[in-house]
Amino acid sequence: MPGHPLRQRIADVLDLAPDASAIEYDGQWHTYGDLAAARRIETAVDGRGQVGMLLRNRPAHIAAFLGVLLAGGTVVVINPSRGDDRTKADIAALHLPVIVGDPDDVATLVDTNSGSAVVTIAEPGAEPRVLAAGDGHRDTRPDVAVRMLTSGTTGPPKRIDLTYGMLAHSVMGPEWENSKPPTEVRGGVAIVNAPLVHIGGVFRVLQCVTEARPFALLDRFDLDKWADAVRRHRPRAVSLVPAALRMVLHSSLRREDLAGIRAVTSGTAPLSADDADAFEEKFGIPVLTSYAATEFGGGVAGWTLADHQKYWKAKRGSVGRANPGAQLRVVNDDGHPLGPDQPGLLEVKPPQLGPSVPWMRTTDLARIDGDGFLWILGRADQAIIRGGFKVIPDDVRAALESHPAVAGAAIVGRADERLGETPVAVVELREGASIDADELMEFLRKRLARYEIPTDITIVDAIPRTPSGKPDLGAIRGS
Repeated sequence: MPGHPLRQRIADVLDLAPDASAIEYDGQWHTYGDLAAARRIETAVDGRGQVGMLLRNRPAHIAAFLGVLLAGGTVVVINPSRGDDRTKADIAALHLPVIVGDPDDVATLVDTNSGSAVVTIAEPGAEPRVLAAGDGHRDTRPDVAVRMLTSGTTGPPKRIDLTYGMLAHSVMGPEWENSKPPTEVRGGVAIVNAPLVHIGGVFRVLQCVTEARPFALLDRFDLDKWADAVRRHRPRAVSLVPAALRMVLHSSLRREDLAGIRAVTSGTAPLSADDADAFEEKFGIPVLTSYAATEFGGGVAGWTLADHQKYWKAKRGSVGRANPGAQLRVVNDDGHPLGPDQPGLLEVKPPQLGPSVPWMRTTDLARIDGDGFLWILGRADQAIIRGGFKVIPDDVRAALESHPAVAGAAIVGRADERLGETPVAVVELREGASIDADELMEFLRKRLARYEIPTDITIVDAIPRTPSGKPDLGAIRGS
C-alpha cells in the first residue's frame, strides 16, 4: 500500500531489479526480491497500526521493517539486548497490537498469551510465522513511521515519534515529495554497522534502500569484520561513532587497508579534534563530524568536505555549520539569544520538522562563531557542580582519552557531603597497555584545573555502552 512518497520509493526500489544483490550478511548476498517478499508481513499488520519489532541487524529484520512501512504501519523499536527483564517489562508496558521478532528472541521475551499478535521472522523471503493471532485490537498512528528509542545515555531510553515525512526528508532530501526514483541499482557497496535500534541504523538502511545502493550489513561494529568489508568493497565514505573511530585509529590497520575511502563521518557523541587529526594523519582521510539527535529526526549540522579543506585548521573541534534548511541559535537561561562566541544553551529548528516548527531547546551547552560554526561544549544536564565550580564531563573525558594508554573514558558525578558532587571516572585501556590510576591522576594534573580532576579513577575491562556507542552513564553509576 504505497501512497506516501517514502513508501512509494521503497516499493519502486524493491521492484526495480528483483534479482540484483541488495544486502550482504555473513558472507551471503540477499536480493531485492528477497526484501520485496517482506510484503507478506502486511497480513500480520492488517491495519492494526503499531508493530513492536525486536530489531537486530539481520536481513530478515530489515525485510520485515520495510514490510511494516509498506503496509502503512508504525514500527515501535524494541531493543532485545537491554537484558531480559527490562525488555519484558518494556513489551508489557507498550500493549502493542503486534510483536515481531527472531524466533529465539520471541521465545525468550514475548508472552504469546498477552493479547498481542506474535509473529516470528527467520529468513528474508520466508513466510512469517504467526504464533498468536492476537485479539485484533488496533492502535494506529497514521503519520508515524517509527517510534524510535533515544540512546538512553543518562537514563531509560524513551521513544520519539518519527513521521514518514521526517524520514523522507532525511533520506531523500528536501525535495522528497517530488523526488524521482532511481532507474538502476547503484554500483558501489556501502557498509552498515550502526544498530537498527538506533536512529543511525534506521537512517543508513533507509538511505541505502531509497538510493538503490547495496550494502554490507554487520551485526555490530567489529574491527576485523569491518576492515574486511572495507577492503573488499572499497566504499567512498564510511560512518564511525567516536568509540569505533578510536578503535580503528589505534589498530594495526594501514592506509592501504582503507584505500578508496574519501571521508569518514562521525556523530552521536563528542570526538576530540586531536583524534580527528590523528586519524587523518595516519590514514590520509578527513573526519567530518556532525550534530544530530533522535528528536530532530536526523542531522542539523555538520562538516562538508569543502568546509573541511577551507576551515578545519581555524575551526578544528567544531561540529560544522547548519545543514541546509536548519536554524541554530544559542540562548541564555532566560531564552534570550546570545551573540557570536557566547556560550549558552543550543536551540534548533530542524528542517525535517517543517517550516513552522518552534525553536527546540536542547540540553547542550554550545557556542556559534561569526562564520556559523557550531561548538558543542558539553551537556548542561550532565554538568557536575563541585563546591560551586562547574565541571563539564566531556572536558575530563577528552583529557583522559588524550593519554596514549587510554582507549576510552566516561565521567559521572558522585554525591559528596561537603562539595555536593565530585567527578569520578571509569577508564578502558588500549589492548596491551598498562597504567594505574595514580599515573593517570598525575597526567591530568598538567591538563585540568584542580576542581576538574576526578576524585576516583577505576580501570575497567570495557565501558558499558548504549547501542549508539555512547557510555551508558546509568549503568556506570550503578556499578
